[in-house]
Amino acid sequence: MNYVGRFAPSPSGPLHFGSLVAALGSYFQAKSRHGEWLVRIEDLDPPREMSGASDLILATLEAYHLHWDGEVVYQSQRHQLYQDQIEQWLLSKEAYYCQCTRKQIKQSGGFYLGTCRDAIIRSSEPCSVRFKVPQAIDHFIDQKHGRIAIPQALADEDFIIKRRDGLYAYNLAVVLDDIAQEVTEVVRGADLIEPTGRQINLYHAMEKPEVSYVHLPLALDHNGNKLSKQNHAPALNNKEPIETLLAAMTFLGFDIDTHIASAKLDDIITWGCQNWSLQQLPNTLASTARFSNGAP
Repeated sequence: MNYVGRFAPSPSGPLHFGSLVAALGSYFQAKSRHGEWLVRIEDLDPPREMSGASDLILATLEAYHLHWDGEVVYQSQRHQLYQDQIEQWLLSKEAYYCQCTRKQIKQSGGFYLGTCRDAIIRSSEPCSVRFKVPQAIDHFIDQKHGRIAIPQALADEDFIIKRRDGLYAYNLAVVLDDIAQEVTEVVRGADLIEPTGRQINLYHAMEKPEVSYVHLPLALDHNGNKLSKQNHAPALNNKEPIETLLAAMTFLGFDIDTHIASAKLDDIITWGCQNWSLQQLPNTLASTARFSNGAP
């Protein structure tokens, strides 16, 4: 099977150092396997999105010479695909409507206990749609870290595939899109470990082979917080990319010598593809990033 990887950012803001780590990890893994590297914009949540962020993200990837294969896919243009699958699962009783609020779930211990599994609820009422978990996925195999356990309460939980506000859930969309794009491996940040079991359950429900997974260490600031748009991580510098690129590659375990440090951007990327290995990745799932004010 041909290797197909992808990078799938949400347009809630510009790319930052942590985003670059994820993009590089997925790019190097794909290209070292002589595979395709796709880009998908996960614009599922308009209230959280920043105007113009999608174009800015693509411009940043181009500035760092991370050139994608094929056309960019936008999840906002794929709603009918998601709805059709939900309707199928509702019909087969593999999904159901749920009226429980976040407040109610918090009061019951923080995990949904299947309250609406057997309830008769009309779709015209305010409700979410939950996938009925047939068998808890309490662990998976990561290609770098081996067996990773998932908390049992989380693994047991029937999870939302369409929100009360009508927006489609990440877990549903990411699996349907990865299947449609024939993605074979997902390389992403360690902050997305917990949803992995839920996504595997959806692959099983659709009788599709699940992808393999590689989770990269999270880049932390000096206070131990994850670099993220919500934590106001500074945007990448598109005009002078080499310093930040080298810092991100060092974070991913590359041993950068003076010859590579003084090379041109394209040569650095090519060298990275040729010398990439999962074994070089840090064994930790989080590490402090060495940067200041957006620059290494």
